[in-house]
Parts: sequence; C-alpha cells; structure tokens
Amino acid sequence: MGPGRECRDRTHAERGAAMKPAPALAEGFPDLSGMRIAREPHWFRWLSAALIVLVLAAIARAFANGQIEWSYVSRFITAKVILEGIVNTMVMAVLAMALGIFLGIVVAIMRLSPNPVLKTVAAGYTWLFRGTPLILQLLLWFNLALVFPTIGIPGLWSARAVDVMTPFLAALLGLGINQGAYTSEVMRAGMLSVDIGQYEAAQAIGMGRLRALRRIILPQAMRVVIPPLGNEFIGMVKATSLASVIQYPEVLHNAENIYYANSRVIELLIVAGLWYLLVVSILTPLQMLLERRFARGTLRFAR
Repeated sequence: MGPGRECRDRTHAERGAAMKPAPALAEGFPDLSGMRIAREPHWFRWLSAALIVLVLAAIARAFANGQIEWSYVSRFITAKVILEGIVNTMVMAVLAMALGIFLGIVVAIMRLSPNPVLKTVAAGYTWLFRGTPLILQLLLWFNLALVFPTIGIPGLWSARAVDVMTPFLAALLGLGINQGAYTSEVMRAGMLSVDIGQYEAAQAIGMGRLRALRRIILPQAMRVVIPPLGNEFIGMVKATSLASVIQYPEVLHNAENIYYANSRVIELLIVAGLWYLLVVSILTPLQMLLERRFARGTLRFAR
C-alpha cells in the first residue's frame, strides 16, 4: 500500500470522526444547541436618541422662527469693534494665564517646602482666592482706590490709584491672581506625581532644590500638568467676559455697547457666542497636539 493511499485513508477517517454526533450531555442538563440566541432589546437607546433629536429640532425651530434678525448677526460678526474685542480677549487671556502659571509654580513650590511659614502663606493664598467669586475680586481690584488712594514706592515713586488701576490692569490682576490659586494645585499635583527617587537622585549628585525642580522635576511633571492647564486656559478665555463689569473692552463688552445702541440684544449675544465657540474650537485641537507631544516624549524617556 503506497503512501498516497495511506494519506487518503487517514483523511476519510478524520472526516468520519468529525461527522460523528456530539457526545450526549450529562443527565439532568438540557440540550441548548438548537435554541435561538435572544438579543437584548435596545428600545431605551432608540427612545433616548429620538427624544434628543426632538429636543434639538425644537430648539432649532425656535431659533429659526424666533424674533431674530440673522442679517444683523452676519453684519456684526466681522464688525471692527467686535474684532477688536476678540483681540483684547485673547491678549488678556494669554497674559492672565501667564501670570497665573508663574504664581501657580511659585505657590506650589511653597506648598511643598518644609518651611512652615511658606506653607502657611501659600495655603492662605489658595484659600482666599479660591474661596471668593472671581467677579468680586475684579470689582475689588477696580475699586482699590477706595482703600489705597495712592500707591507706589515711598521716596521713589507714587501715583493716584485711580489713575494706575485701569480696567486693563484690574482685569489682569484679578484674572491672573485668581488663576494662580487654581494653577498652584495643578502644579503641585504634577510635582507630586514625579517619583520620589528623582528627588533623591538629584540630591545624590549635589543638585540644589530649585535647580532639581527646574531641570528634573518640572519637565517630568509637564506630562500630568499640560491637560488640566489646557482646560484652564480655555476657561480663562471665557472668564475674560467677566471683565466687562469693569469696562474692559473685550468681545462681550463691545457687543453689549452695540446692542445698547440698536436694541438687537439676542443678535449681538449670538455674535459673541459664535466667536467664543470659534476660539475654543481652535484651541482644543492645539491642546491635543501639545498633549501628544509631551506624551511622546515621556514614552521615549521610558524606553
């Protein structure tokens, strides 16, 4: 018998074994092989989706049929005063966020310091500026002349507080110092996320505390810090709208000045809202790109 015939016989035997009926189930267990698989109904999912669509359609219909002159929206969306307002908004957001990050790093280092005085001062700063409303802080800075009529350096320079505390400076101090209280907690969490061995290694090679923070700890903490800081900056862009109460000419304040003159309130509010949405839509992917860059650097460091 040749090898070819032996292979064919083996193949027929394997097919025969495969066609044999499956062994019977143990006694007392029903045979479920012939039953249909019951699929879970998703009626709640479809119902919720239908309700959401109906609500969105109702909102769209209300805006379409409401007393809104959309021609005013298209007319003022690129008005010079509105464009100047969005520029002022972004300038204030960037400067206030820079001040907040600087103060946040300093306060976070103070909170982690073994010096009890520095820790107490930092904790008091965070408690004070996180515990009071931002709009209240803006009003206090703008009306600082009621407490300090003159400010300056004794013997060198002095000026009336009402002349120094302009809407721009009051908004910058109010937004930046308030942001520093929140950013300090973000920075502190980032520094605490770095392994304690990094601190010990820096001390072992003779690095000072501040140099170790600048060269080793803070670069590694950025991986944890960047996502919340990105969210904080987006929040800062919108928080600048509160500066309108102290007459800072950001986009919402300028929109208010226009609708005070032409009484097109909802149209100008839509214009301001569209600009805020556009800015946030641009900043969000930039934040994601920045997060990926720092995450890629972290993975490369880990390898």
